[in-house]
Amino acid sequence: MNVKEIKAPRVAYGETLVALGEETHSIVVLDADLAHATTTNLFGEKFPERFFNMGIAEQNLMGVASGLSLAGFVPFASTFAIFGSGRAFEQVRNTICYPKLNVKIGVTHAGVTVGEDGGSHQAIEDISLMRSIPNMTVVVPADAVETAKAVRAAAAYDGPVYLRIARPPAPVFIGEDSEFVIGKANVLREGKDICLCAAGLMVFKAMEAAEVLQASGIEATVVNFHTIKPIDKQLLLELAQKIDKMITVEEHSVIGGLGSAVAEVLSECRLATVKRIGVEDKFGQSGTPDQLLEAYGLTSANIVATAKAMLT
Repeated sequence: MNVKEIKAPRVAYGETLVALGEETHSIVVLDADLAHATTTNLFGEKFPERFFNMGIAEQNLMGVASGLSLAGFVPFASTFAIFGSGRAFEQVRNTICYPKLNVKIGVTHAGVTVGEDGGSHQAIEDISLMRSIPNMTVVVPADAVETAKAVRAAAAYDGPVYLRIARPPAPVFIGEDSEFVIGKANVLREGKDICLCAAGLMVFKAMEAAEVLQASGIEATVVNFHTIKPIDKQLLLELAQKIDKMITVEEHSVIGGLGSAVAEVLSECRLATVKRIGVEDKFGQSGTPDQLLEAYGLTSANIVATAKAMLT
């Protein structure tokens, strides 16, 4: 596995917004007084006339973004995941998704890797909330390179998109030439014994686990499900016909996220057994990102142990 650098996906988010802003005047960016944290300040410094700090008013943030979309702009409404999905849920549902407006909700600081801010700020339910809304598309990029691809794909997509972007510096391992199509998962590694389905920062953990499993004679397929909704049903069914044991790995509650999406598809065909790795119906807590990933079993070691248990 080739790791090119360590870079925070949220930084790639801000940089890509600037690049898009240089290419088209239709891109506008809104933030809720968190521009330095979400890195949308980069866009604001370059294009102050197209950047709007809405203050600590996330419901209004979504409403104004809706209005800008009706005026022909492509707005990126940014804040932390806990606020964009939770505090503004009604506005996202009724003012963005119900009329199917072309608004992109770019949230950072998702999952337990928010770290020391603790359980109140660690969004582990947001995928569940967003994928439950009709017309919403949910994208969770794996690293900084894929974040840039996801932002561009979201900008080109006609309709609401929820972009879930990680906070901490993370290994960059997705190739610059890799294909990114909303709704189409990417097979990163092929194996015949077990399939590891992952999203976000957990894709790298799954790749690490596959290398450890290989040393034990276990061949694992690794799939990057960067799009949670719509889930790539066709690929899932093709994989389940060849591999009857699957593990899902996500930095999210086991309720309503990637694991649920995969299980929903496969429960209708009974082709595979699915084991979900995620946060087990608990709130987060304060700690460093690495400490929290360890505490909730979001590690390559736990993936390896789970895979071996399933194959015993």
